[in-house]
Amino acid sequence: MGPLVLASQLATGLGVIAGAVIVKSVMDAGPPMAGGWPHCATCNGTGRTACLCSRWSDGDVGCRTCAGSGRMACRSCGGTGTGRPIPAQVTIRSNRPP
Repeated sequence: MGPLVLASQLATGLGVIAGAVIVKSVMDAGPPMAGGWPHCATCNGTGRTACLCSRWSDGDVGCRTCAGSGRMACRSCGGTGTGRPIPAQVTIRSNRPP
């Protein structure tokens, strides 16, 4: 390998590392609210809920979704355990004449 190829690979590697550091610093900064994200109401902040195979079974537990644990990732929060508010714009129109 020539010196140009090595320099190019080194620059690419440093760019990847710098990008990872920036993403990690943004993720560690946390949510913009001072109190943090509220707990998910569905799983109560655990990120896991009872799997369907354990809800409607005759005592045996295990499927591909839960890998035999009987608990699967919460569908509401995606397994994070935190509820995140979804911004929504609500438009109300009046039927009364002006």
